[in-house]
Formats: sequence, C-alpha cells, structure tokens
Amino acid sequence: MKHLLIPVLALLIAACSKPEGGNKKAQLDSLKKEYTALTEKIKILEAEIALTDTTNTEKIIPVAVTEAKAQSFVHYLDIQGKVDADENITISPKMPGSITKVNVDAGDDVKVGQILGETDNAALLKGMEELKTGLAFATEVFNKQKKLWDQKIGSEIQYLQAKNTKEGLEQKMATLKEQVEMTYIKSPINGTVDEVYFKLGSTVSPGYPAVRVVNTSSLKAKAEVAEGFASKVKKGNDVEIHFPDLAKDVSSKLSFVGKAINSNTRTFTVEADLPSQDEFHPNMVAVLKVVDFKTDSALVIPINLIQNSEEGSYIMIAADDNGKTVAKKTIITVGHTYRGQAEVLSGISAGDKVITTGFQGLNNGEQISF
Repeated sequence: MKHLLIPVLALLIAACSKPEGGNKKAQLDSLKKEYTALTEKIKILEAEIALTDTTNTEKIIPVAVTEAKAQSFVHYLDIQGKVDADENITISPKMPGSITKVNVDAGDDVKVGQILGETDNAALLKGMEELKTGLAFATEVFNKQKKLWDQKIGSEIQYLQAKNTKEGLEQKMATLKEQVEMTYIKSPINGTVDEVYFKLGSTVSPGYPAVRVVNTSSLKAKAEVAEGFASKVKKGNDVEIHFPDLAKDVSSKLSFVGKAINSNTRTFTVEADLPSQDEFHPNMVAVLKVVDFKTDSALVIPINLIQNSEEGSYIMIAADDNGKTVAKKTIITVGHTYRGQAEVLSGISAGDKVITTGFQGLNNGEQISF
C-alpha cells in the first residue's frame, strides 16, 4: 500500500510546486478529484492482492477444550414433600363433658392404654354404686331360687324371674362400666405427647381434638408426584431425601408408590422410610430426589455448550484438517438433562475434544488453537 501512495504524493508535490498565480481554488478542486479517484483504485488493488497473496497469515482463534469421556449419569425427579409419621394421631374424647383431670403435658412419653385425661364421671360412678346394691340382692335371691328349683321346690316362674332380674342388672352394670371407661381419654399407641388441646375444667366433645400423640420411631418422607411420571416411578427406586432446614441428605428407597391417581390434583403418593432420629419432625419439609434414570456409561457435557440451529442441536469440537486444527460443527442427539448436565446419545465419541471456551460465534472450519 505504501508503494501505491507514492504516485499520489508525487502528484500533490508537483501540483504544489507550480508557480503562484492562476486560480488556486480551481487547482485545489482538481487535485481533490484526482485524489478521490486514486484512493478508489488503491482499495480495489488491495482487495485483489489480498485474494492472491499467499504470504498473509491466517487468523487463529484461541479456545479451550475438554475430552469427551464415558461416565455414570443419574437423572433425578425432584419432588417437594414432607416428613410424616406412621403413627401420628389426634385423640378425641368418646363422651362429652368437662375435664376433671389432665394427666400429661406436651413432651411426655406415653404407653398404649395410658389415661391422658378424664371427663366428669361422678354421676356414672354413683349410679354404679347404687346398682351394685341391687345387683347383690338380685344375685342372692337368684341363688336361693336356684337351690329350691334344683330340689324341685317352688315354681319355675319364680326361678326364671329371679334369673332375669339378676341378668338384667348385670347388663346394666356392664353398660355403666363401658360408659365410665369412655370418660377416660386414653392413648391408643406408644409415643410422645405432641400437643394437649384441653385444660382443666374445659368442655370437650367427640370429634374434636383433645391430645396429639406421635410415634417418631417410624418416620417416612411423603410426597405427591404428577401422573406423567407414573411409568418411571416404581417401588424400590433409589431416592435421595434432602432436608433444606437441616442441610442434610439421607439415602433411602421408595417403600410405597400409590396406584390410584387423585382426580383433583392428578397426582399419586410416594413414600420413603426414614431412620429414627430426633432431628426429624413430622411435617418438616423434605425434597425427594427420586432416581428415574441411571446409566454407568454415558457421554455427558455441560448444557451451556449446546447450541441450536435449523439442523438441530450442535456443539463445536476441535478436529484435524490437513494438519491444521479447525472448529467443526457437530450435530448431536441429547438425552436426559439434569442440573446443568446433558447426556449425549449420538454425534460425538469418547476422545473427541469438545470446545468449552470460545465456541460462541465460532464458524465451522475456522482455525483454532488450544
């Protein structure tokens, strides 16, 4: 280009060296036109020379690569769930009445059949005492009538009346005992009192909660799964249970997978057993990461390396082209993806060098270095 500018400079020097006089403005206009014409010619010649000049060095783009290797790949189905207990029950009184005794506090350990509280049963106990006297008398009369009847003394009707009276009072006594038992609020399970809803003197009724008892020795993680995954989620699938509040993970297996789909939520229930630990509490948030796909040998690449075109998904790899390293556009088939990683089903092989840095804007066939 320097050689091409020499004639232009010579022309300008020659024009400036002419003797003064004449129309200088006209001379300047003439020189500008000649300069513009020469500049255009210079550009054309430079472009023609660039196409045939073999001495120009080709631009080499620096990149970073990683070698594709077969590795294990696991796909998880993340489901929001909670901790639940097999024995997490709310106990209600069997009879209405006012509370006369509160025998437990929250946090107390209780056994099956232990009385947690009592409602007023004074009237029933008084009725039982009165009935005892009548039953004792009826029993004595019956025993005497039976002895006489066994000896064929007296009438059969007298014997039957005494027997009927005694048995009727016995049935009444049994009924009163059942009613008294119903005034006791008892625990049906072994566990820990989680909450006591009543106070001394408060009125309770059947159907309303009185005490909550939880058996934390048998806990499970429970979640609802969308019906679209029904074919992938099976009993026995491995599951990682994450507890965000505890920053802890527990490995388990699905112990239960519901067969019925909830018509309202279009979900089914899954459960996984948990170890008995004091830090786990019913209704605690748990994220179930259910393994629905696993392979020991897969080509895995970061998702952000995958680009898309009309031909499909592709990545850029480093390839040899007559001794030069160039970028090669490679169409791939993507399988499962999880947490920023993608399984590549076809398009690349183990050992291929995948471009990980500098691939944006890189064209097929451009020379690269790494």
